[in-house]
Amino acid sequence: MNSNSSLLGPFEDPECRLYLVTPSEFNLREFQASLNDAMNAGDVACVQLRMKDASDDLILGAAEMLMPIVHDHGAAFLINDRPDIAARAGADGVHIGQKDASYEEARSLLGDAAIIGITCHNSRHLAMIAGEKDADYVAFGAMYPSTTKQAKTEASLDLIRWWHEVTVVQCVAIGGLTPENCSPVVEAGADFLAVCAAVWSHTGGPAMAVQAFNAAIQQAKQNRAMQ
Repeated sequence: MNSNSSLLGPFEDPECRLYLVTPSEFNLREFQASLNDAMNAGDVACVQLRMKDASDDLILGAAEMLMPIVHDHGAAFLINDRPDIAARAGADGVHIGQKDASYEEARSLLGDAAIIGITCHNSRHLAMIAGEKDADYVAFGAMYPSTTKQAKTEASLDLIRWWHEVTVVQCVAIGGLTPENCSPVVEAGADFLAVCAAVWSHTGGPAMAVQAFNAAIQQAKQNRAMQ
C-alpha cells in the first residue's frame, strides 16, 4: 500500500486533525453562519457535506454556498456518497460507504488528484482492500455509541493502533467522539477525528466545540509523544 502523493494540503499532515461532518438536514442560511464560526475557531482539515436523502439540486446548492467558506479557511470540501455530485460541484473529493459507488467509479469521475475516503466500519479486511486500491483514507467507526453514525458494531482502539503500525494510509475515526472521550483515539494513532453532533449541537456553540476538540487533540498528541 502506498500513500497518495496527490493529497491536498489539508491532508498532508497526518498528526491528527479535526474532520467536520455536516448534519443531514439544516437551514442553509443559518448553517452558513455556524460553519463560518466553527472554521474561525481553530484548526479544521476537512468538511464533509453529508445530506442523506436530499435531492441533487439541494446538495449542489448547499455545496455552492458552503464550499467557499471551507476553502477560505484552507480546508478540503468533500461530498458524502455521491462522486457524481462531487464532480459536478467541483468538490475536493468524496467519502463513499461500502454500499455506495465503487472506488474505481469515484476515481474515474474525480481524477487522480481528488481525495477519496472509504468507510471500513471495524473491518481490517475492508481497510486492507481500500488501502490496496490507493484510497486516500479509510474510516473506522463507530468508535463510541453515536446518534449520527448508526453502526451495529464499534471499532476498537486496537484497530486504530494496528492500522497506524502497518500502513501509511491515513485513517479517520468516527462515531460518538467528543472532546471528553477523544484522547485515547488520538493516542492510538488516528489521523483525523470526524465529528458531527458534538460540534453542531454543542451547548456552547460550534466555535467552542472546535476549540475544545483542538485542545483535546493537542494534549493527546503530547501524551502520545511521551509514550
